[in-house]
Amino acid sequence: MNVSIVIPLYNQLKFTKLCLESLSAFGRGGAEIILVDNGSSDGTAEFLASCSDMTVISNPQNLGCVAAWNQGVKASHGEWVIILNNDVIVPSQWLDGLLQFAKQEKLDIVSPAIREGEYSYDIEMYAREYISKMQNVKRLGIADGICFMVHRRVFDKIGFFDEHFRIGQFEDVDFFRRAKMAGFRPGITGRSLIHHFGSITQKAIRKDKVVSPYEEENRAYYRQKWRLNRWKRFWERRQEKWDHFVWRIIEKTFYGHTLKEKWQGGRLRYY
Repeated sequence: MNVSIVIPLYNQLKFTKLCLESLSAFGRGGAEIILVDNGSSDGTAEFLASCSDMTVISNPQNLGCVAAWNQGVKASHGEWVIILNNDVIVPSQWLDGLLQFAKQEKLDIVSPAIREGEYSYDIEMYAREYISKMQNVKRLGIADGICFMVHRRVFDKIGFFDEHFRIGQFEDVDFFRRAKMAGFRPGITGRSLIHHFGSITQKAIRKDKVVSPYEEENRAYYRQKWRLNRWKRFWERRQEKWDHFVWRIIEKTFYGHTLKEKWQGGRLRYY
């Protein structure tokens, strides 16, 4: 089996169903799907009992995003492993686009283009028009934690995700930094597009206040781990903002889209 898709779950059954329906209808191909449920209490467990063609891992409590990712990766068999949020909808050809881009550019981690916000459009029609214009557009050196495909050689060399990060936040950028330092190459392509509703699980956890503040702890751990003092953070943020500014201007000017878009306030915004 060439590709495995790992999806961590914590409640939000409505979005999980939409995600799996789109994968089954359009974008699964022959991929193995591994669902890791972090102790959901909204009927997710009962729904997963009907997913007989997928691998289900059930945790009695919320172990956090990183632990779920690692459980899924360890249970996977694919040469490529896709880490995917459950508040995502995929159109047809999204998987082929990722694989083609990785092969063409000889990359080790790849992410698709992403449209975020309200889902009020025909994603199949939109993706066809989008990819016809954006198929040769790329951002090299970065990936996106919402959806990223990792070649197994990356895990073999640098190990799994760092479980010192609690619940969620910073675990993806930590992994990308480790991979780049080990010589692996990430990239984002306009050859593949997905829809992302927008951190649905994270927002619900913050609202419910069921766990102690984890974002600040994760931020502090990340900064300490990589010895990111104020000046280093300043220069990294400055470089990141400049890179995104240049990408955004070039993509919007010459192609009419960008690799990250968001429907907000009644119009499409470009990032």
